[in-house]
Amino acid sequence: MIKAIILCDDKRVLSELAMTLEKNNIDIEWAKTGDLALSMIVEKKINLLITYESLKDMAGIDLVKKVVSINPMINCVIASKLSPKDFHEATEGLGVLMQLPLAPSKEDAEKLLSNLNMVLGK
Repeated sequence: MIKAIILCDDKRVLSELAMTLEKNNIDIEWAKTGDLALSMIVEKKINLLITYESLKDMAGIDLVKKVVSINPMINCVIASKLSPKDFHEATEGLGVLMQLPLAPSKEDAEKLLSNLNMVLGK
């Protein structure tokens, strides 16, 4: 089973994304801070991290940099309002799986699942 951490202050914003992932056999845990997510990553086998570009305690990109240094095999996704070009430039070299809009739809969740399955060879 794929295990994911979603970082978000308001679960309602990502509820559709979370429901779609859970229906596809992805176990989700929630975190409100980057520090909490990092401790979860150290303690558990996590396959997917979904974060916003701005968290209470750090920037989403800074969190991804820390995650990659702990476990570069974790697939990271950032919800961001940046243009695709600016997002690519900001995350280049970090191995970010994809960018999500700030309020992802069911279609965005399905695209994430497709990209994740392709990376995991499923």
